[in-house]
Amino acid sequence: MSRTLKTLLVDDERLARRELRSLLAEHPEMAILGEADSVSSAAQLISEKSPDVIFLDIHLGSESGFDLLERIDYEGEVVFVTAFDAYAIRAFEVNALDYLLKPVNPERLARAIERLANPGPVPTSPMRPLEYSDRLFLETDGHPRFFKLDSIVCITAADDHSELFTTDGKRTLVLKPLREWEERLPEKHFLRIHRSTIVNLEFVERVETWFNRSYRVHLKGFPEPFTMSRRHALKLKQSFG
Repeated sequence: MSRTLKTLLVDDERLARRELRSLLAEHPEMAILGEADSVSSAAQLISEKSPDVIFLDIHLGSESGFDLLERIDYEGEVVFVTAFDAYAIRAFEVNALDYLLKPVNPERLARAIERLANPGPVPTSPMRPLEYSDRLFLETDGHPRFFKLDSIVCITAADDHSELFTTDGKRTLVLKPLREWEERLPEKHFLRIHRSTIVNLEFVERVETWFNRSYRVHLKGFPEPFTMSRRHALKLKQSFG
């Protein structure tokens, strides 16, 4: 049985708090203790109520959610809820449980609440299936970075690593083998077309037949096509069927 979580909403926009409260109403395990619109009012409520979780905006007037965390002695969970994705790495550094972007997706919120209410190896496993709206924190060739899954055009094998080609035209080496990508990527959006290549179906412009009954896959933004082996061609046809 899910445990009840004492919850505090901190956002300087009343409408944003009302929207989040409405979404949380679908989850009876979340017991909302109150709301705050500034760092000072939030710090006071946290001292008085001792919440289990704080849904925290980044921008709070002239201060920030990070200012609040520096001011208080708090050992509960923090879920950032913000319109800005530029602070995701810093949120990770302060050990936030999750980072939700406005407008909050109800399914994405539900996954965060599942992690909050039922902590354990199943919901928090790093090998869970990915969803197209997910963001990933990955070790790259030098620095860890956040990637939006829907910005990945294709992934190619690089020995025990892989290379991500993203919509901004960048090519990034990540410390993750291609087989792990294939296990976790959503099948409706990504398909392995070759032993060394996975493509995002959203970026496929056309497929043409090639010699020896193979195919070539043309992706948006790529001057050269990718080869698709015969045994993967049927899966691609079914995806577009």
